[in-house]
Amino acid sequence: MAARLPSLFCVGVSIKAGASLKIERDSSGGKTTIRLIGRFQSEHIEELKKQLQGNGPLLVLDLEELTLVDVEVVGFLRACEAEGVEILHCSPYIREWMLREGKR
Repeated sequence: MAARLPSLFCVGVSIKAGASLKIERDSSGGKTTIRLIGRFQSEHIEELKKQLQGNGPLLVLDLEELTLVDVEVVGFLRACEAEGVEILHCSPYIREWMLREGKR
């Protein structure tokens, strides 16, 4: 029997020069992992919300290749985590920023 390969969905989002984000979605075993690659800025939030809808209860955001965020994104990531989304490979600067925003 052939092994089932995970589905991979990739959407490139580029709003303006220098502000590009690549979103990869991998669904396997009832778990969906969304990898964010590049610069995630506030103008990308709506597209990511679309990608998050209908993915079930086991949802992971992998931030390993994320290079830049802005304050609106930090708030969005905090809200995702509060709703049960697991955040993996979050850089120390983003994690610290999320913690500081939570104390306001």
